[in-house]
Amino acid sequence: MSDREGFAGDDEHTLPKATVYKLIGEMLPDDISCAKDTKEIIVDCCVEWIKLISAQANTVCEESSKKTISPEHVIEALKQLGFESFISEVDDSHAEFKQSQKERQRNQPDTNGMTPEQLQALQEQLFASSQARLAAAE
Repeated sequence: MSDREGFAGDDEHTLPKATVYKLIGEMLPDDISCAKDTKEIIVDCCVEWIKLISAQANTVCEESSKKTISPEHVIEALKQLGFESFISEVDDSHAEFKQSQKERQRNQPDTNGMTPEQLQALQEQLFASSQARLAAAE
């Protein structure tokens, strides 16, 4: 059995193929297509890259006597592996994530004492808000 065959059955180490395929399609010019085998190879490469960064971040984490990998460990791993050009995007993404978490915490509704009908209306309102944000992002 080849490494690829063994890897393909390893659900623990994979990415959602439909999502990666969509990203590939979005990145390519309209007049260029990508064969399915090529997409599979790209998925495999992405998984291997993530495993590489994760392993290095874990090493950095252990060297700093920590038990949880932090964004700083990932950034240091990127530096050590020669991927400095990714650091600004990682920093931007992390800042965006932290901001979204702050907004999420501020927007948590107080449901104490609400009737089931009120909760249902609130849930529908939150779904509509989420759908609107998703549509705006596309």
